[in-house]
Amino acid sequence: MKLIWQKEGVDVDGRIMTFLAGEDVVLDRGLFLYDVRASAAHVEGLERAGVIDVTERDAILGELQVLEAEWEAGRFELDARYEDCHSAIEAHLISRLGAAGKKVHTGRSRNDQVLVATRLYLKDALAQARALSLEIARASLRLARSEVGGAPMPGYTHLQRAVPSSVGMWAAAWTEAFGDDATLLGAIGGWVDANPLGTAAGYGVNVPLDREHTTARLGFGRMQINPIYAQNSRGKFELAALGAIGQSMLDVRRLAWDLSLFTTAEFGFVRLPPRYITGSSIMPNKKNPDVVELLRAAYAPVAGAEAELKQLLSLPSGYHRDLQGTKGPLMRAVGHALGALALVADLIDALEWDQDAMRGAISHEMYATDLAVELTASGVPFREAYQRVADELGQLAGRSPEDSLEARVSPGSCSALMLDALEARLKVQEDEGGE
Repeated sequence: MKLIWQKEGVDVDGRIMTFLAGEDVVLDRGLFLYDVRASAAHVEGLERAGVIDVTERDAILGELQVLEAEWEAGRFELDARYEDCHSAIEAHLISRLGAAGKKVHTGRSRNDQVLVATRLYLKDALAQARALSLEIARASLRLARSEVGGAPMPGYTHLQRAVPSSVGMWAAAWTEAFGDDATLLGAIGGWVDANPLGTAAGYGVNVPLDREHTTARLGFGRMQINPIYAQNSRGKFELAALGAIGQSMLDVRRLAWDLSLFTTAEFGFVRLPPRYITGSSIMPNKKNPDVVELLRAAYAPVAGAEAELKQLLSLPSGYHRDLQGTKGPLMRAVGHALGALALVADLIDALEWDQDAMRGAISHEMYATDLAVELTASGVPFREAYQRVADELGQLAGRSPEDSLEARVSPGSCSALMLDALEARLKVQEDEGGE
């Protein structure tokens, strides 16, 4: 198939073309329908600008609907015949409509095509990550409110036993964390909600494109005005999206680390249901928490993608082919992150807690802070109380975890988890997401 940019008398070297195309044909399968949507909006804009007539507009829009249906039914394949999804869609329209199909690319470049398709992809990805983060927050809140939520467990600093805590306090931490992650994802989702379509190769075109129409038609919140900035924003917006998704993934990593410890025989606080466990190929006795371990590793592709994009973006203004390299790391990282986030809420719901093991791990010296504060309340200066308790830890024997938890009355602590306030925040988030 002749390439859309190929000039007469120019031979194309297959090895060079393979290098130039890279992974685009494979990666663009994730952008194909977004490009179809953007093409439909652009066609409407061309008719409004007088470039094509109503009959041509309707024919092209109809053919784009057919192409979308064929794609979803698996009858249209994006393969090595094409450079990318953009050239595939254009070739399809030309093959079906002839001259009308050849008019579709008027006023646009593959530069703004990939920008708008990626921008639509990012909007959906951020919305999905936000919804999944809220699901994890909800699952954590359910755990905090459950019967086991009141169970005492050790609280740790430096991985050393520190003070008594509770399952509810541990769970409420993830409720607030993933709620905050959802807030950030929503904010970045609004920030990237800008339409670059119509900026062409970065300098505009001599066609009065109705960019306000395409902005509304594609559901964008605003239009990117300056064509040079639209090109310069490629990678910039992707980095912001990765950063926001990365915050959720960092929380997944920390949660998975806790579970990696809690499920060991040495801790024994948590059991995983069989569906979250694999076995060893050589040791018949092994039950491996592979799901938790791979969740612990799931931030790595996001961090790697951020590093790749930062290296690629050491460029002057305007479009450069280097920017093609942003697509692969972005889509791999986002896809992996969404897959990981989708597992976490169900995992939290499935955890089986061993209350006896957690209680048994609370040793008497962990009540030292409680006694120091009690002495301070009776008039002993805190530093004096601190030293007195440190010198006589044996006097702490006989205290109970429940008394320690009940005495912790500062807002957000064990006897004042403020779960209703956390739930109210989630409700606001969920209502905003439904608009």
